[in-house]
Amino acid sequence: MVLLDGKKTSNAIKDEIASQVSSLVASGEKKPHLAAVIVGNDGASLTYVASKVKACERVGFESTLVKLPETISEKELLHTILQLNTNPKIDGYIVQLPLPKHIDEQNILLAIDPKKDVDGFHPVNVGRMALDLPTFLPATPYGIMELLERYDVETSGKNVLVIGRSHIVGRPMSILMSQKRKSGNATVTIAHSHTKQLSTLTKTADIIVAALGIPEFLTGDMVKNDVTIIDVGITRVADNTKPKGYYITGDVHFDSVSKKASYITPVPGGVGPMTIAMLLKNTLLARNRHAN
Repeated sequence: MVLLDGKKTSNAIKDEIASQVSSLVASGEKKPHLAAVIVGNDGASLTYVASKVKACERVGFESTLVKLPETISEKELLHTILQLNTNPKIDGYIVQLPLPKHIDEQNILLAIDPKKDVDGFHPVNVGRMALDLPTFLPATPYGIMELLERYDVETSGKNVLVIGRSHIVGRPMSILMSQKRKSGNATVTIAHSHTKQLSTLTKTADIIVAALGIPEFLTGDMVKNDVTIIDVGITRVADNTKPKGYYITGDVHFDSVSKKASYITPVPGGVGPMTIAMLLKNTLLARNRHAN
């Protein structure tokens, strides 16, 4: 069993990006600049955005954190988006989700300039991805594809099961893995809450991408030998026996599934670090496009 080490791989990618940024600076050119917008004081969101800012510092990016109160109106947030769209110093930015319930997330995502949409969520970029045109790929699926490629996991002709159909992970993963690319050319099935006899699908899949948000849902008796497992889930599960009062787990029951897997991502330390690394990669791409 080979552990698909997202932390190690993401650090290698960050080193590569840092080297490119150093070359830009040495040539007297502009550093990439990533901005992050966060609304409210959600603990998980604050932690995640802080890790992005820290990652920017490591690779030599400029970064801007725009913190807004939870009471901000949708109109005011749209004005902030317009300012970011027209600010020539900022190459790319993200709006941290989820947003407060009184704000329509789709309206906000639609307002983002597709040329600065380094999260890859704007319909223009999603459409370009589906047509296999140059674009910003959604960071989590992009990270998974990079992980598979760097570990030389064979995907061509394989049966891939994606469990979950979200716009952020499930759907883009199904598109990317079916395309003509190194970590693609697979036959892809999407499973979701209305899928019947799911275990029949999991037992025949060569590669499973678990992105449904249910802790330890996928167990060893549901998979075949030599399966490749990508665990996208990350959940805090209350446990008074643990020092912090909880433990972190994914959608996969690691102990039982890892015994049968040829490749598997850990949680934490698998897909999560790759997501941030690919966000940086998208920002560097945005900077280079703007420079040209």
